[in-house]
Parts: sequence; C-alpha cells; structure tokens
Amino acid sequence: MFSKILIANRGEIACRIIRTARRMGVATVAVYSDADAGSMHVAMADEAVRIGPPPVAESYLDGERIVAAALMTGAEAIHPGYGFLSENPDFVDRVVNAGLIFIGPSATSIRAMGLKDAAKRLMEKAGVPVVPGYHGEAQDIVLLASKATEIGFPVLIKARAGGGGRGMRRVDHADDFAEALSSARREAKAAFGDDRVLVEKYVEKPRHIEVQVFGDNYGNVVHLFERDCSAQRRHQKVIEEAPAPGMTDEMRAEMTEAAVTAAKAISYSGAGTIEFIVDASQGLRPDRFWFMEMNTRLQVEHPVTEMITGVDLVEWQLRVAYGEALPKRQDEIELNGHAFEARLYAEDAAKGFLPATGTLHHLWFPDEPAPGTSLRVETGVREGDTISPFYDPMIAKLVVHGPDRETALDALGDMLAETEIAGSTVNTAFLAALAADPDFAAGDVDTGLIGRKQDALTAIPEPSEGFVTAAALAVSGLSETASPDDPWSALAGYAHFHAAPKRVALRYGEQEIRAAVSVVNGKTEIALIPAPLIPPHKGMGDSEAPRLSEKETHESKRSASSLWGGVRGGGNPPPRLARWPGHITIFDGPVSYMFSVPDPLERAEEAGGGADSLRAPMPGLVKVVRAAVGDTVAKGQPLLVLEAMKMEHTIAAPHDGVVAEIATEGSQVTDGATLVRFAEAGE
Repeated sequence: MFSKILIANRGEIACRIIRTARRMGVATVAVYSDADAGSMHVAMADEAVRIGPPPVAESYLDGERIVAAALMTGAEAIHPGYGFLSENPDFVDRVVNAGLIFIGPSATSIRAMGLKDAAKRLMEKAGVPVVPGYHGEAQDIVLLASKATEIGFPVLIKARAGGGGRGMRRVDHADDFAEALSSARREAKAAFGDDRVLVEKYVEKPRHIEVQVFGDNYGNVVHLFERDCSAQRRHQKVIEEAPAPGMTDEMRAEMTEAAVTAAKAISYSGAGTIEFIVDASQGLRPDRFWFMEMNTRLQVEHPVTEMITGVDLVEWQLRVAYGEALPKRQDEIELNGHAFEARLYAEDAAKGFLPATGTLHHLWFPDEPAPGTSLRVETGVREGDTISPFYDPMIAKLVVHGPDRETALDALGDMLAETEIAGSTVNTAFLAALAADPDFAAGDVDTGLIGRKQDALTAIPEPSEGFVTAAALAVSGLSETASPDDPWSALAGYAHFHAAPKRVALRYGEQEIRAAVSVVNGKTEIALIPAPLIPPHKGMGDSEAPRLSEKETHESKRSASSLWGGVRGGGNPPPRLARWPGHITIFDGPVSYMFSVPDPLERAEEAGGGADSLRAPMPGLVKVVRAAVGDTVAKGQPLLVLEAMKMEHTIAAPHDGVVAEIATEGSQVTDGATLVRFAEAGE
C-alpha cells in the first residue's frame, strides 16, 4: 500500500479521505490556499503545503503547483477528491508524467466521458440507451435553435464539460432560447473553461437515478446498486438516497447492466457513476431510462452507497490505484437497508437559495442515533470557522441509515431537528420541510418537486412570543430565576424605592423588539413593549424606549417560566439558544431564529440599502452589466449579473427609476456593496 498520498482538494472530502487513509496507515499531505490556512483538513493531515491565494484558478486549479507539492513531500500518489481537477485529463497526464499515481481513472477514460456529446455517441455505439438530443460539434446559435425546435420544447441546454448544474438551462419557448444559451455559455466558460453546449429533450417528470460502478486494472467492473438524486433545486442535488424508491428488480437489473456496460466500454478503473434520466410518468419502467452522463470520480453523495453496502469506497480507490484487484465480486456485494444524505449549506433558501457567508460561532451535530439506525456527519468545518465567499458554501452532509426507508427518513428528520448552527444563514429548515413533504415521504419524487413547492418548503413561521421572550431574556443577562447570591442580578433591577425594569432592545429581521425585564421576589418577569414584534423606527437608545403605562405593564408582564410553557406546551424546558457576538439564535427543531442586538450608534436605514440603492446580496464578481448611467429602467428589468460561489445571479430593478450609478463590469464586490444607485427627484 502507499506510504503517503497528497489530497488535491479541500473541505469535507479532504477530511473524508484523510480518515480512511489514516485507518489504512497511509500518511497524508494537504494542500491549501491562503483562505484555508487554518482549516480543518489542514489540521487533520500529517503535512500541509500552501499552493496560492484564495481564487481557485491560482490555487486548487493550479495543477503544476499541486504536483510540485507532491514531489516535494515525497507523496507517491494524488487523490483528487471531487470537483476542481478531479475530471481534468490534462492534470492526470501531468501527474503520471511526474512519476506519480493518479487515484482515479486514466486520462483516456476521462476524455471519453468528459464531453457529454462525445460520451453519448460512445454510449449509443455500446448499446446503452441515450436521451434524444443534439450532441454535435457545430455550435452556431441558429443551428442550435433549429435543433431545439426539432427536438421539441421544453429542452435542456447543458454545458458539454463539467456538471453540478452549472451551464444548464431549461427552455420552454423558442423566444427564450437565445438568452438562455448566452447565459449557459457564460456560466460554462467560467466554471469549466469551455462554453460549448448540447441540447436535449427535457423529460416532463424526470427522475435522476445513478448507478455506482467500480473497475480495476484487470478488466473487472462491478456495480454497488443505485442512488436516487431527484430532489434537486436549480439542477443541484439536495437530498440523495439509496436505493431508489419504487425500484423493481427488473429495472434494477437492466439499469445496473447498462451501467457496467458503459464502464467496460471505456476500460474504466476506479470509482465512477453512470447517471440516468428516468421518465417516471408511468412509474419506473425498464424502457424509460436513458444515459445522461458519467462522473469519472467519487460523487458527493457516495456515503449513502457506503451505508447500504458496508463498503468504504475511498479504501477501494486506494487499493485499485495501488494495483490490487477489486476486493469483492458482484455476488459478494449486498444491499442492506436504506440511507439518506442531506446537504447542509450556508444559504438563504427563502431568498432563492442565495449563498451565505459568516463565522460558525455555534456548531453542533447529534451523535446518538435512534435504536436500529446510524448517523454520519461529513464535514470540513469546525465551530469558529468561517464560510468563505471563494468556495462552495457546504457546511456538512448529514447521513442516516435504517432498516427501511420510513425508519431512515424519520432518523433524518430527527437529525435535522437536533442540528444547531449559528453565525450564518443555513438551509436546515428547508431540508427538514422537504424530508417531511408528503410526496417526498411517499417516494413520489421528481426533479421538479422542489420548484413546484419552493414557496411552501422555504417558508419560515414568525417566532412565537415565547421565542421572542427567550431572546430578550438572553440579551438582558438575567436568568429565569435570579440567584440571591448574585449581586449583579440584583443590581440589574435596582432603583431607589422600587424595582426598576432593565430595558433591552433587539431586532428580528426588519422588526425591532423592546422588553422590560424585572426581578421580583427572586423571579424574573418580562414585559414586551408593546407587543412581541413591532415595526422598526429610528432611535434605539434606552432613553427613547417607549414607556409602559401602568395598564400596559400589568397586562403584558409575565413570568419567564410561564412563557417557556407556551413555546411547545406546558412543562417543557426553555428553548435551545446560542449566544454569539451581537446576536442570539433560538432553535425550534430545524428552524432557527436569529435576533441581533442593535448598536445604538448605528442607524437602521443603512441595512440592505434604501429605495434609492440596490446592494449586493453576497460577495461576488460583476459578470455582466446590462444598463448604463442615465438609463430609465422598469421594475423587474435585469440590470446586471453577479457571479458568486460558482453560480450566476441576475440582479433586477426593484422599482421603476433612472440609473444614477452602476457597478463596473468585471469588478469584485463585497456583501452589501452598492451595485446600483437610482437618481432622486430633480437629480
């Protein structure tokens, strides 16, 4: 076995590889950019080498520096993880030419499957069913548009290089084709350095089912059953599971045979995935699945396959790359139970899944599974780490396994409900809502499910009075029952001749909240002023706080213990919460409510920009500018395209107006930076 390997990746996959390598007695070398100098994967590895500044083009995509790091540290092989250089055949050639071993398929296999159009022609020749579409070399817009018309709308424009939903657009009408093509090409060029596309028929009720395959250098290829990855938003996977719900023995046999045939057609070695698009309009039928693409690497969702087979796929990768034969024959690989994986991201689901940044001031995952189930957390971050704008905003993958789908899904719901994250906006509540959705629970899933139900799945209820009170009490610094031995608690409510309330102020979203907290006879009483949530107003100093009348004080004052009982029913303990600089986060199952403690010196009007300006919702690159100073624009009109965390986001005018200032194309902007300023009357 190898004595030392270098991992040409970062985050949770680098940590995942390190754990298996350590168990096998293999030393590891991490590489890192300046943004990752203090990261978890660097701390876990036996050695670490800096490879450049934060931008991926100058660090994690710099194959020359990575190979040099491997040679310098005496590593014998390089594991690419997934993403970055994992499916770059030129990088594989560079590794091999340096006398190192690439832990993955050959450059020839990657080239055969790396371009979707060529791959589909190859699969057709091998007898693997392929979805109808145009996979030719010609890229003229007139030709592509005519092919789309021949295929019949809706169609799917797809970047022929890469994956992950980037460079992919659904087009429902011929009039929208040109704009969608332009956008897909820009995104593909930025992500993969190749703006060529293919056009395919869009399947109306599509399911995304993929088969895990594994080959060695002796001609052996096996499958490790299928995964269902149909729960997607913007063509990116959200919750994956194995096996696929509703899968029949007949269809599994035909689909896995097709996958093995595909891998053998290119003499594949290592871990790979054959992805199929399935027409589920009439259930799962053997004549309704088509080859979509092959991922010539380990997949993000590989843990669900490991959970149902008991196979460590990274260990198999190392063994096969070292020259060993596959550890098991096909008849020795058994399917056991059901597994789910939920991708936990720093993103705002309610705002179109905008990526988020921030410091993870509080991070906790459950580790005690229900009887008969097992849990697994794949993460590359720790409490105190920062979500960077330079890379994918994944925080963790939450993986569960149970004896059947229903039990595993219940375990996933429990795991999401118990997870606590504070310091960044996260998608935990969205994941829990999806897991609890009746159609998802019944296994009636297709790739359009999230899009159809997005508003309901991303809706967050307003915090109850009990949660507001919990936040106010936490800000006050007082406990539910003040200790007679604590002089500071006594002073907080002290005044001449009477007990004066301690006034606190906090904000939830755009709403300001005020409360008066008093200690009476050793018990804490809270009065919300005048209601749990009130509209924002200027002036947050204590001297400007509204004064309670005697009647209002009497009616609104309640003990902390009585309010706890109203949160989830009488007798329950106080809500879970996390305190972090300037904030309080309250957890209600998978839902989290973030309250900020306002600075009296700050003015409310600067938050998010007023009506006369439009601010960046996240750090990013101004990719395209579609308006100029002096232009009169209408509400909803696209003004510019912001590229952030590998995705394009169109920024539209919030109202009619005249552009007074607009960001420069190609400029890098920070979160909250002014992108557009509208002219005021008379300007």
